[in-house]
Amino acid sequence: MMFQGLTIIAFNDGKINRGVIKELLSVGPTFLIMKFIESILAIMMMYGAYAATRSVAVSRIFLRFLLFGVLSVSMSYFYVKALQQPGESSIYFRIYIFFIGVYAVAQFFFSFLMRIPACRVLTERCDQWSSVRFIKWMHQEHYYVGRGLYERPSDYLRYVLFWLVVFGCKFSFAYFLEIKPLVKPTRIIVAEKDLRYSWHDLVSKNNHNAFTIASLWAPVLAIYVLDLYIWYTVLSAIVGALIGARQRLGEIQSLETVRKRFESFPEAFAKCLQATKTKRHSSGVSLGQASIEAKKSYAAKFSPFWNEIIKSLREEDYITNREMELLLIPGNTGRLPLVQWPLFLMVSKIFLAVEMAIESKDSQVELWERISKDEYMEYAVVECFYTLENVLTAILDEEGKLWVERIFSDITNSLHTATILVDFQLSKLHLVLLRVTALTGLLIHDETPDLAKGAVKAVQDLYDVVTHDILSYNIREHYDTWRTLAKARNEGRLFSKLEWPKDPELRQQIKRFHLLVTIKDSAANIPRNLEARRRLEFFTNSLFMKMAPAKPVREMLSFSVFTPYYKETVMYSIMELEKENEDGISTVFYLQKIFPDEWKNFLERIGRDEHTLVSELKENPNDLLELRLWASYRGQTLARTVRGMMYYRRALVLESYMERPIYDDLENVLPNSNITSTHGYELSREARAQADLKFTYVVTCQIYGKQKQDRNPEASDIAFLMQRNEALRVAFIDIVEKLKDGKVYKEFYSKLVKADVHGKDKEIYSIKLPGYPLLGEGKPENQNHAIVFTRGDAIQTIDMNQDNYFEEALKMRNLLEEFYGDHGLRPPTILGVREHVFTGSVSSLASFMSNQEASFVTMGQRVLANPLKVRMHYGHPDVFDRIFHITRGGISKASRIINISEDIYAGFNSTLRQGNITHHEYIQVGKGRDVGLNQIAMFEGKVAGGNGEQVLSRDVYRLGQLFDFFRMLSFYFTTVGFYFCTMMTVLTVYIFLYGRAYLALSGVGGSIMEKVKGNTALTAALNTQFLFQIGIFTAVPMIMGFILEQGFLKAIVSFFTMQLQLCSIFFTFSLGTRTHYFGRTILHGGAKYKATGRGFVVQHIKFADNYRLYSRSHFVKALEVAMLLLVYTAYGYNTEGAFAYILLTISSWFLVISWLFSPYLFNPSGFEWEKTVNDFKDWTNWLLYRGGIGVKGEESWEAWWDEEQAHIRSLRGRIFETILSLRFFIFQYGIVYKLHVSGNDTSLTVYGWSWIVLAGLILIFKVFTFSQKVSVNFQLLLRLIQGITFMAFLTGLVVVVFKSTLTVKDIFASMLAFIPTGWGILCLAIAWKPIVKRIGLWKSIRSLGRLYDAGMGMIVFIPVAMCSWLPFVSTFQTRLMFNQAFSRGLEISLILAGNKPNSEL
Repeated sequence: MMFQGLTIIAFNDGKINRGVIKELLSVGPTFLIMKFIESILAIMMMYGAYAATRSVAVSRIFLRFLLFGVLSVSMSYFYVKALQQPGESSIYFRIYIFFIGVYAVAQFFFSFLMRIPACRVLTERCDQWSSVRFIKWMHQEHYYVGRGLYERPSDYLRYVLFWLVVFGCKFSFAYFLEIKPLVKPTRIIVAEKDLRYSWHDLVSKNNHNAFTIASLWAPVLAIYVLDLYIWYTVLSAIVGALIGARQRLGEIQSLETVRKRFESFPEAFAKCLQATKTKRHSSGVSLGQASIEAKKSYAAKFSPFWNEIIKSLREEDYITNREMELLLIPGNTGRLPLVQWPLFLMVSKIFLAVEMAIESKDSQVELWERISKDEYMEYAVVECFYTLENVLTAILDEEGKLWVERIFSDITNSLHTATILVDFQLSKLHLVLLRVTALTGLLIHDETPDLAKGAVKAVQDLYDVVTHDILSYNIREHYDTWRTLAKARNEGRLFSKLEWPKDPELRQQIKRFHLLVTIKDSAANIPRNLEARRRLEFFTNSLFMKMAPAKPVREMLSFSVFTPYYKETVMYSIMELEKENEDGISTVFYLQKIFPDEWKNFLERIGRDEHTLVSELKENPNDLLELRLWASYRGQTLARTVRGMMYYRRALVLESYMERPIYDDLENVLPNSNITSTHGYELSREARAQADLKFTYVVTCQIYGKQKQDRNPEASDIAFLMQRNEALRVAFIDIVEKLKDGKVYKEFYSKLVKADVHGKDKEIYSIKLPGYPLLGEGKPENQNHAIVFTRGDAIQTIDMNQDNYFEEALKMRNLLEEFYGDHGLRPPTILGVREHVFTGSVSSLASFMSNQEASFVTMGQRVLANPLKVRMHYGHPDVFDRIFHITRGGISKASRIINISEDIYAGFNSTLRQGNITHHEYIQVGKGRDVGLNQIAMFEGKVAGGNGEQVLSRDVYRLGQLFDFFRMLSFYFTTVGFYFCTMMTVLTVYIFLYGRAYLALSGVGGSIMEKVKGNTALTAALNTQFLFQIGIFTAVPMIMGFILEQGFLKAIVSFFTMQLQLCSIFFTFSLGTRTHYFGRTILHGGAKYKATGRGFVVQHIKFADNYRLYSRSHFVKALEVAMLLLVYTAYGYNTEGAFAYILLTISSWFLVISWLFSPYLFNPSGFEWEKTVNDFKDWTNWLLYRGGIGVKGEESWEAWWDEEQAHIRSLRGRIFETILSLRFFIFQYGIVYKLHVSGNDTSLTVYGWSWIVLAGLILIFKVFTFSQKVSVNFQLLLRLIQGITFMAFLTGLVVVVFKSTLTVKDIFASMLAFIPTGWGILCLAIAWKPIVKRIGLWKSIRSLGRLYDAGMGMIVFIPVAMCSWLPFVSTFQTRLMFNQAFSRGLEISLILAGNKPNSEL
């Protein structure tokens, strides 16, 4: 309607007067006609379901059809009559205005009133009147679910404002850049009466050049339909970035920021994650300006949790032992009057301070100001001062203590009087540092006689240096003390015997002091591992984000974690790890090179040298098990998921253990140091019991029972995980065969087991089922049978390729409290959780997928939850209100095909039943994604097909009907609308190119240019590429996400790095994947679940495999676009030169190249000559193998060809395929009139002769492809006929070229004409396969199909072979694919070449 209105305004030159307003009122009949078309579609879509539909619903459909039919006809009649009678006094015009006005006001009035709660309640009370019920029933069908899909007024105004801004941008853009520029060219073309057509025109010439106008306006109309999504994407990215900044995301973007703000972490941790015994909804305890003691108290409470986080990083081999020591926080429970921070903040600070003191020529105040500019240098100096005093006091005898007391007292007095530089020779301070270092270096070891003598000597040396080199003040003030010390020193009694430190706290202080005064290297890069850095940065950043206050463990909500498992990898066996691919690369070798630092850390953790070989680890069973676990924790395995989810229990045990003072008042019983100690917390019975009451982890291993019977290694691995994790429960379907009345029958049980103390399976529950439970899709049915075994108030759904982190598990209590928070009109029923894709560092493809996914799971879902209020459940790891959902149909719909994307239906179900879905980004869960192009393509194909099925689902229909207009738009563009707009992007390319092909082949484009030379408006309209591609603008959320969380400069670097890695080619290729599978599902249905596989992808994919996967989805469409571009190049008009042509077609050529060669560009070793030769042999064998019964598509072209046609089953699908196939015949119709031999003849005779020639070519082809089985008895005759036919064809072709006006150029043009026609015939034959088979032409069609596949394969293969011949191309491709790994020291070129330094691999 707006397009109609904007077009009317544009054609009236932007003027608004009475006449224009009268024209604008034509939107009224347009609206009613659209409603009438909607009612027709409702009747058509209900075809076949009337018998199973309630009669009331059927009556409503037909009543709406009659109502809008009558209204559209009558309003159109009144409007036409009003136009025929000029003036506002016309009775028809008045009637029209009255009815349109009443309808519009009523619609607006009721829509506005429904936003006011009081008016909404009033309308519900009016349901007792039959007339009101009838009107509401006609407007909207009565549903049991879906009632009350409204939000509170403030939320409504927010998302309305959002869409008003989007509409403002869209309509302004559409008017000024899409519609208005075409007004003048349209008028010129309509006015032209004698345009010259180079073909036989049937319609356009005598109808104001209608097709020419359509070719100009069709791309604009397609963009108009599409660009609303683009503006939504741009604005949602901006709003998402602003919301993220308001939530304080990205405040900590680097280790440097972590170091600078570390001092504020303990207090922030206390506010957010420290539980207090308060009522719910409490806003937390106000903690004012903290004193030193308060800061020390915060640090003491923070240190146990921080240290456990660091220990978990060490257990996961992300950091070294030394890094762990530097990152740990002391308990801060000792007598030191200061806060002790981690050593990584203060190492090397002492050396810098000593250098400042030695070189200082300033006053004491100025020196201290210089030191205090670095707050951690100040902390280091103060801590060393107090620690040294404590240590010396503790180890020396009475006379020694007297010396320590005297020296430190004098230093304190000098500091107070600001005479430190006068009283002490600080230029000799480095001598003191050397003696102190020597002393502490001895004291950190256990006492031995030699060490004791060395320590005495070190103390004596320290005494001599301090007394003779450092002291410069007058010692007469304390003459007696110094005389006593001197006498004892001379007699050898002073420091003759030391009390070796035994107290653990004192020993820890000495060790810490020694590290402070010995480590000279900067700790700015600690930890070095990028994943450890990311996790610490995110955790510390989240401490400053808004989150619900944590409740004590015994008061928190209980919850379960739920993971479905079928037969994926549980743990890698040693055979799997050592199994080599065709390049001689094993999985363990690959992991060693991908994660070199983690491999070294692993060897250090198990007490091995960093050069230890895998063969040496196999000699020790414990080391072998650790190796298997190490590798499994770096893949997408069940073991990794279980380890991550069990962090919840570990976190709850720790939190419960640390909360003892809240309930038991242990502060009056235990020493202060024991209150914050975590020693032995995992063995605390009370803490473990509390954790087990609040947490349950159920893995539903559907076929675990069968795996045990078959003694599969997966079963033993699952049993091992249960033994290793006592809180782990496994649910499975057990099939028991019993004998009754001489017959064997099966009974089905849903069982839950755990590991007992002996490591055996102990059955907890067994539920007899009425029959086989897997009636629908496998994964949701697997969840449905086991959800009964979960318990608690909440349930978190976790897929088996996910991970979790200990520091994030600490925040689970806060997340569960969000169920009681204020998040809208209704309490939350699903808590959305942020995901981090941990596979992004494996390769450039994995990085692209990771960044694409991250932009949706963070910025995208952030906006969907608020302000748009349409966030659904897009998969894991959301947290469900368990009671809400199990009483409303569960969390998994399992109907076959329609619920193939079962995750999102949980969101639909929750929303329709007045749920509320929120999104929270202060907590994250790891997620694995596909890392190879084929895996990614199959995954995107599955999701796109699932979205195609969603279009047909009742859930989407009901939500679309029951949401208000603006919320419906938000819902549409974030579900099926995204895929529809993706498909429209590709269709826009087709529409544009077919329009240009029409102008070129018909000759009307050149004719117009000749007639209107100098008309810049028309020239611009004819030579303008469609305005933009969606890929450019869909990158905006990714860029905004980079800027928000990495900073502007890092974001720019990341974005340009991705461009250098050819991410645009990958995203363009993905555009084709989504378009193909979504479009196919819309036309034919039947989406299928595709198992993508989650392994490491380093092996080379054969050419034939890629061809089978991408031939119909990408190659065919890319070659069609290439044909259109060739037609435009050969016959198009271009008055602006080569540069203008390049600008006009470069994006389309880019699409062609991306779709044709991405599978080989992103294929490991895709351009190695030897592999390319082998691929060609494999492809030709596959192409020529005829197959037979039971042969799969991977083995034979014929079997694959039949599989590719399986989706065409229904009459509707055959009709759609027929309509779409007709476009291929335009090539022949246009090109034959461009041939030199045709002259100026534009009659249909020319076109008829072209079909005769084509028929002759088909007969010749049939002669050469005659079945060998049929001709086995007359081979000689057949060969003779083929030879004669070939010679006759060549002779005739030569004669025609030399004796007629046919040119060599005409021959190539004819090929350009006949190739699309042949493909069109092939498509029609496939669409009507039963009929073609019945008339006996199917074998000929199959031969033609083989020829086309051979030709398409060669078009793709030849450039690949040429690139493979150049050796530097393979090197470039390797570096391009594995760029992320190169940045971490991976020599992938050695891996793919098989040059392995590890001999045993």
